[in-house]
Amino acid sequence: MTIPVQVTFKGMDASPALEARIREKAARLERFADRIMRCHVTVEAPHRHQRQGRLYRARIEVVVPRGDIVVTRESPRDHAHEDAYVAVRDAFDAATRQLEDHVRKLDGRVKHHEPPQRLGRVARFVAGEPYGFIETAVGQEVYFHRNSVVDGSFDQLKVGDEVRIVVADGEKGPQASTVYRVGKHHPLQ
Repeated sequence: MTIPVQVTFKGMDASPALEARIREKAARLERFADRIMRCHVTVEAPHRHQRQGRLYRARIEVVVPRGDIVVTRESPRDHAHEDAYVAVRDAFDAATRQLEDHVRKLDGRVKHHEPPQRLGRVARFVAGEPYGFIETAVGQEVYFHRNSVVDGSFDQLKVGDEVRIVVADGEKGPQASTVYRVGKHHPLQ
């Protein structure tokens, strides 16, 4: 099957050689997903910068069943993108990786990694409140709420108890999204 490819040039003259290269790269995408419905590639040459040449942008939209892949390659610091062919190559490389990931998800071949856990000790509780703070092995203080404690064992925790935590970024700093008790009845796993 041949993928319907639409190529658009913005801020620059159309280049038959570049368009041929784009069509060649788009045809190679079929190796990674056999049901691509269409591919739209836009190559743009934005305004000139004072100290450097034109930095090209390449945008690729690949329409596939149950999702679309969209890649934009623009790098104001990457002087390699002063060449439109390099910008297109980088965009197709990224589109290929995303397409492979999409196909793996559809096939159920995605690895699920557990978030990294850290060791810590309960540092303090706030009197009359359903939360407290844990100090990690590196001295970082992490907020935790009673709802983040596994097995509903918030009321059994004491200052100094060892815990394993999964840390996420909260609005006011690091917070434990999950807290596991560690001890005789709750060993490290």
